[in-house]
Amino acid sequence: MPARRRLLLLLSAFLVGAAVVAVSVFALLPSAKPVATQASVGGPFSLVDQDGQPVTQESFKGAPTLVFFGFTHCPDICPTTLFEMSQLFEYLGEDARKVQGLFITVDPERDTPEAMKSYIGSFHPSIQALTGTSEQVAATIRAYRAYAQKVPGQNGDYTMNHTAIVYLMDKDGNFVAPFDLKRPPAEAANVLRPYF
Repeated sequence: MPARRRLLLLLSAFLVGAAVVAVSVFALLPSAKPVATQASVGGPFSLVDQDGQPVTQESFKGAPTLVFFGFTHCPDICPTTLFEMSQLFEYLGEDARKVQGLFITVDPERDTPEAMKSYIGSFHPSIQALTGTSEQVAATIRAYRAYAQKVPGQNGDYTMNHTAIVYLMDKDGNFVAPFDLKRPPAEAANVLRPYF
C-alpha cells in the first residue's frame, strides 16, 4: 500500500475517532444552566429605624425602595444624595406614598437613632433612617455588596469612605439596578413609576 494512501487512511481514522470522542463528551456533559448575570444584592437584615423601632427587609416589601448608605457626619455626598431623593419624592407628589427611601448608616458608632432622627428630619418624610449595632450594620453592608471603611482624622476624629450609589429594590425586595438621581426629577420619576 503506497505511503500516501496509508497516511490518508490513518488521518481519516483519527478524525472519525476524534468526532466520536467529542460527541460522547458533549453528550455526557450536564445540561447547561442559566448563568446569573449579576451578583445577589440585598437580603435579610435586622436594624432599627430613627424611632428605635426594629425593622427587617420584610418591613419594606410592597413598594419599591431606594436604598442609600451614608452617615450623618458626611460633608457632601450624603446630604446631596438625600436632597436629590427628596426632590424626586416632591416631584412625585401623591405618588411618593408608593415608594420609599432608606438611608442606612455606615457609622453606627455615632449614628444613634436619635442622631439619625435629627438628621433625616431635614429631608422628605418618605425617607427613613436606619442604624443598629456595628455587627448588624456590617451584615447589611455585606448583603448589599456595599463598601464602608473608617478613615482616621485629626484629634481622634474620623470620617467614613463608603459606596455612594443608590440601589433600586423592587416591591419584593429584589435588586433592580443602581438608580441615577443626578437626572432631572421628571426623568427619574418616569424610570421609577413602572415599579409601583
